[in-house]
Amino acid sequence: MTDVPKLLVVMGVSGSGKTTLARQLADQLDFAFMEADEFHSDEARQKMARAEPLDDEMREPWLNSMCQHLTRHQQSTVLAYSGLRRRHRQRFRELGYDTGFIWLHGQFDDIRRRLDNRQGHYMPASLLTSQFRDLEMPKGETDILMLDIHCNPKQLLTRATAAVSLLYRSA
Repeated sequence: MTDVPKLLVVMGVSGSGKTTLARQLADQLDFAFMEADEFHSDEARQKMARAEPLDDEMREPWLNSMCQHLTRHQQSTVLAYSGLRRRHRQRFRELGYDTGFIWLHGQFDDIRRRLDNRQGHYMPASLLTSQFRDLEMPKGETDILMLDIHCNPKQLLTRATAAVSLLYRSA
């Protein structure tokens, strides 16, 4: 009998550090790494670059593309993904993976400073307000562990590794 592949979703608003942490965890766990931003359509990227937030209609093809990729590949994966909507998180739970989430949580002003200093990303810092507005807090979702981003990257990785152990018990 083969093990069910694991899906670890590192979620949070833009600028929370999810890509950096997800890459580190993928390396540490020997999982595939998946960046949700790579699955956006050109149209969605252009819209965000114009500082226009995506609505659920624009998010749907993005979600479909990520879910199709995961369904095709069926390998343990760490996904860097905003995870703003509860129903969108639920779609990942239904893919047949052993799924867990790490939510990188921080204060608006701290994340805004990070975004103001970020170079070369299509999403402007001005969209952070819409991301905080759209974030549905993970109440009652027992497979989501929150990590406060207000620590140095090494501490965050240590805390995330401990969270993974809690989520999967054997990772």
